Amino acid sequence: MDGTIPEKYMDLLTSKKAFAHLGTLMPDGSPQVTPVWCDYADGFVRINSAKGRQKDRNMRREPRVSLCVTDPENPYRYLELRGSIVEITETGADAHIDSLAKKYLGVDSYPYRQAAEIRVMYKIQVETSSGMG
Repeated sequence: MDGTIPEKYMDLLTSKKAFAHLGTLMPDGSPQVTPVWCDYADGFVRINSAKGRQKDRNMRREPRVSLCVTDPENPYRYLELRGSIVEITETGADAHIDSLAKKYLGVDSYPYRQAAEIRVMYKIQVETSSGMG
């Protein structure tokens, strides 16, 4: 498939509490995978992290990423996305993590915030997609 996300999988990004497994590349080229919260807005898949974490360092160095989003109600239904980070920003990142906390936890404010952490939002431009189920 091309970079268009099929409508039949959009619920995994928009309404379901579906975790994505984010694949990034370490400096030596080996893969690193982390479960993350995600959403979809304005044509981009968006994720959030704290500045300085391994995935943050990886995405700043190498923008190519992959996501696998599994349906929490049916693990045989999933969406796999490949693309590139096209924006990394601290602007709006605190509000974004709060909106993800609302989606995934049902709370208004992200409860795991650390005093010194700086939140960062990443926008992913999907280049290819495939799914099953």
